[in-house]
Amino acid sequence: MSPAPTPADLPDLVPARMLNEFAYCPRLAYIEWVQQDFVDSVDTVEGRFQHRRVDQPGGELPDGGQTTEGRIHARSVELSAPAAGLIARIDLVEGEGTRVTPVDYKHGAPPDTKERAWEPERVQLCAQALILEENGFECQEGVLYFVGAKERVPVPVDEALRARTRALLADLRRVAAAGELPPPLRDSPKCPRCSLVGVCLPDEINLLRGADDEAPAGEPRRLLPARDDDLPLYVQAAGARVGKRGEELVVEERDGTKHEVRLGQTSQVALFGGVQITTQAVQELCGRGIPLAFFSHGGWFYGLTWGMTHKNVELRRLQFAAAGDDGRSLALARRFVAAKVRNCRTLLRRNAEAVDDRDLDRLKELVADVEGATSAATLLGLEGTAARIYFSSFGQMLRPPAERPGLDFDFSGRNRRPPRDPVNALLSFAYALLTKDFTVTLLAVGFDPFLGFYHRPRYGRPALALDLMEEFRPLIADSVVLSAVNTGVVKPADFVRRGAAPALAPAGRTRFLEAYERRMDELVTHPVFGYRVSYRRVLEVQARLLGRFLAGEIDEYPGFCTR
Repeated sequence: MSPAPTPADLPDLVPARMLNEFAYCPRLAYIEWVQQDFVDSVDTVEGRFQHRRVDQPGGELPDGGQTTEGRIHARSVELSAPAAGLIARIDLVEGEGTRVTPVDYKHGAPPDTKERAWEPERVQLCAQALILEENGFECQEGVLYFVGAKERVPVPVDEALRARTRALLADLRRVAAAGELPPPLRDSPKCPRCSLVGVCLPDEINLLRGADDEAPAGEPRRLLPARDDDLPLYVQAAGARVGKRGEELVVEERDGTKHEVRLGQTSQVALFGGVQITTQAVQELCGRGIPLAFFSHGGWFYGLTWGMTHKNVELRRLQFAAAGDDGRSLALARRFVAAKVRNCRTLLRRNAEAVDDRDLDRLKELVADVEGATSAATLLGLEGTAARIYFSSFGQMLRPPAERPGLDFDFSGRNRRPPRDPVNALLSFAYALLTKDFTVTLLAVGFDPFLGFYHRPRYGRPALALDLMEEFRPLIADSVVLSAVNTGVVKPADFVRRGAAPALAPAGRTRFLEAYERRMDELVTHPVFGYRVSYRRVLEVQARLLGRFLAGEIDEYPGFCTR
């Protein structure tokens, strides 16, 4: 593991909001404050909307200790208290003279409890009161204003609440300085509404750690959404131009045809060949954290433009430390390759009617050989052997020509750089798309996609994306190619020849991209956790599990092997 941060590495001032999060769930506070990871949910978006008025600075707050005439009514006030080690942006400060009351806006209605307020909210108000007192004001109570119910709930800032707040502040600093992510809550009702549940993976981590705990976890709940509501935008028309207008991206083709796409419903943008994009559109995509991917006209993945990279330096430190450890790198590489070989064997067993049983037996033997490989060179040789066996039978999964008149796709083995037949061209394109999606996923999680454990660093090659996509090549990329060919989505007439290399024409590529996206959106049962999620969600889950393995939360990275 990477060295833990020392107290000197921590910010001098703790945001009062982080005390709220820590009282609610220590793991949540660590992820947000130390790892700087955050994901929006319906609740967080609604909360920002209901804060829109108080987030606009207004009114004046006099210097502490000075008596003023008239009422104090100051919105969005940022204050710090160096002695207490706290900082906060207070929604509203009300008062008269030197006696003031912090008001914190909450959506919804007050809970049905004795205090009519949960402890995290009371602790946050108390932290604001401590800040105001250090700045020269008197503060004996705070107020929670529930927007949904339009109700004010007073919160006395008594000695018991002050002691609890200071204790939580000390605990938060201690946990952050230790550099160890607190364990997830177990079967907690707090988790389903948490915006970071897909980052935390509480039930998944508890299940994988069950053997080490006194009370093994039950079957995990599917707490993360099955599918992503946002969709990728692919632009491939030669001479097309992408611009921005209000809340939309506008794609204008050479003939003047225009297409509008809502930015709020866009997960990523992929440009092929000579498609142009305006600076305003690029800036908007960066500001919203929407990745912009560039492909050659033939489908070669060049790279990405994104906003400020993920702030989770802790994860990248763990990644770099593991990549520099040959033993840990080899252990991960064995997991990636073993899962790939298993999935290749499963795909052949399901779809190749005339596959030789000896090939299936040999692939099964190779899984055991891979898991026992003692060097990267040996592992590379075993993977090559498995690939030769797999692709020697790949053509049997393509339907005979008699079953698909007019379709003639011959496949005699894998070739590339450049691919010399339509099937290999489709495979290369599908692998490029999968590389793009894993690169996007890894960046979103906080990894450096260019430093892998199996694929060695090479200029411009996202090695870690290639590592993690190994087990998904047969499940996603190869399956899409087989489906596109066998169902007639792509035909020989959709290809053009560029020397010895066939390439998809725009119409065929559009249909293939649609087939690829349908596969990514398809629900699949996770073999470890048992719930159904889309393949696109599975990519994120696997990337986050890799992070949990590197952090020492789980003993092994669980490869994704279809049943």
